[in-house]
Amino acid sequence: MKCLLCVYLAVLIGVAIFVANGRGQSLQKGISVQMATSSHAAAMPEADNEKAWIVTVTTDGSIFFGTELVTADELTGQMKVRPRNRDAKLYIKADAGVPFYSVRQVLNSARVLLFDDVVLLTSQPEASQTGAIVPPKGLGVWIGSEVGSNFAAVQIGSHENSSTVKVNNEPIAASGLQGKMAKLFDSRSGARIVILKADDRVPYSQVVHAVDACNGAGASRVTIEVASEI
Repeated sequence: MKCLLCVYLAVLIGVAIFVANGRGQSLQKGISVQMATSSHAAAMPEADNEKAWIVTVTTDGSIFFGTELVTADELTGQMKVRPRNRDAKLYIKADAGVPFYSVRQVLNSARVLLFDDVVLLTSQPEASQTGAIVPPKGLGVWIGSEVGSNFAAVQIGSHENSSTVKVNNEPIAASGLQGKMAKLFDSRSGARIVILKADDRVPYSQVVHAVDACNGAGASRVTIEVASEI
């Protein structure tokens, strides 16, 4: 009898551990990374679809299309031959600490495949705070060409192992970006479009946080410039 009770207890403990570890952000099975957090991401339930196009970039810069390890050039080729719904989105799930250069390669492949916009999947603070399962969320960004000149320019550079932020060439603290953008949007009329340029060496998390801040300030669209020079 005691032996049977021990077995039951072991099973219960195992189930409890499994449930605790399974809580967090729901997402189709794939490659695990530590995603950057965001506060203004939108729900992306389609990212949980088994046919969703998800490109993962791990902390060492490795690229996975679904669960298949590919080079940047191979990614473009694989995307060309795999059938997809023309209205389907491309989801990028990248490690927060990877240099932006690695994510830029994925954005370049997306441009070749005529994607004008992609979704940057992010981690949500409420997942760790409540322990509940949170549907996938992400930040939609534009990678197509912008027309016109009525936009705000955000630049993220790197200097002596740290990131620098400028808005229309004016240096600001990264923590003040959302407030700065909100004031800028309030002072001008027209579309609230942001063009974001980032140095290849900048941690990807800094790019995500900048997009998130612009969304929080009320941007109608954030365009990430794919060209590497800023």
